[in-house]
Amino acid sequence: MNSIINTVIDETLPMIIVSIVVVSSLRICYLYKNKIHFTLYKELFYLATILYILALFQIVTNEDTVSWSSNNFIPFREIFRYKIGSRLFIKNVIGNIALFLPFGFISAYILKSDNYKESTFLALITSVTIECVQMMIGRVFDIDDIMLNTFGGFLGFYLYRFFRNISHKMPKVFKNEYFLDFISILIVLGLLSLI
Repeated sequence: MNSIINTVIDETLPMIIVSIVVVSSLRICYLYKNKIHFTLYKELFYLATILYILALFQIVTNEDTVSWSSNNFIPFREIFRYKIGSRLFIKNVIGNIALFLPFGFISAYILKSDNYKESTFLALITSVTIECVQMMIGRVFDIDDIMLNTFGGFLGFYLYRFFRNISHKMPKVFKNEYFLDFISILIVLGLLSLI
């Protein structure tokens, strides 16, 4: 799993650096010009959302064409091809779920959704679009990827709900803007240390 993460970082790092500079510059200018209060943790969340979408695009479109496989329109065919716990199972099954977990969380957060159907439907639409585009660029369409991505979006919604329910029970100090900014900075520093 570490090698997969390192590969993703290596492939997306230049795009991430340029995107951070461009998006952050535009956003800071916009906030300043319109005299809008700057809230660090919210801005970092929205920046992370943009970077996630760009990284998702990079991951699903920046691989070589596939000559060893063909389109799969039969549900569960590819999923059951891998031995549970094997490297390929983790990469293809767990990886497809994990790839869309943030998508479900982000869409539920942005929509302030109480219903899993919205996040799950958005994950479905996005995954179908990705699979169709992959087929157009020389990769393969896989119905199992759509099912796994959609399930990841579904789980992401419940992850959002879990954190939202916990936040309602937390003391007010943990909801303070400065505390949330501090935690956001720690998360960013942690991620930077991984890179």
